[in-house]
Amino acid sequence: MTHSVAGAGMSRRTFICAAAASTTALPLPAGARAAAARQTAGSSPHGAGLRSVDLRINHQDYALSLDPRTTLLDAIRDHAGLTGTKKGCGHGQCGACTVHVDGQRILACMTFALMNHGREVTTIEGLSEPGGALHPMQQAFIDHDAFQCGYCTPGQIMSAVACVREGHAHSAAQIREYMSGNLCRCAAYPNIVAAVQQAAAPEA
Repeated sequence: MTHSVAGAGMSRRTFICAAAASTTALPLPAGARAAAARQTAGSSPHGAGLRSVDLRINHQDYALSLDPRTTLLDAIRDHAGLTGTKKGCGHGQCGACTVHVDGQRILACMTFALMNHGREVTTIEGLSEPGGALHPMQQAFIDHDAFQCGYCTPGQIMSAVACVREGHAHSAAQIREYMSGNLCRCAAYPNIVAAVQQAAAPEA
């Protein structure tokens, strides 16, 4: 059934299409056009808004040219090419992107790369030397089958290493509390706790 706009002699469909076309055809004021052009240029990968950022990741220096809004997570993965650090929720809720900055665990999705200029960043790739022995925490995760799909595992391990270093691994309850920011959708939590306890034992 065709609905006509009262007194206009046109169908409802024709009216909507005409209104949409006229709206999109409206020109922007000159000031708005200039502002939009500046914003586009600044956000472009090749625009004038890029900043030089020096990151030291796993004892290697990376001189990067980044948009100031680039997160540390995106800098690590997309610009430094270290994809061990995982991108999960992007909102600081899952812990998959946990790395260490100057020895402290942080969520890489919740900090800008620019804020970490010149600081020492450690990712899962930096816990052990290439071809060398695994970090005790990595080995403990293997020994206790503390992962299933493995997507959260890099963040879990980085957080677990920090948990032990902080002195928060004296009991299963304490480990659960201080590892609560790292989610495992496969629910391997008992195995994760056991792995942390094993790795923490020499330091207890």
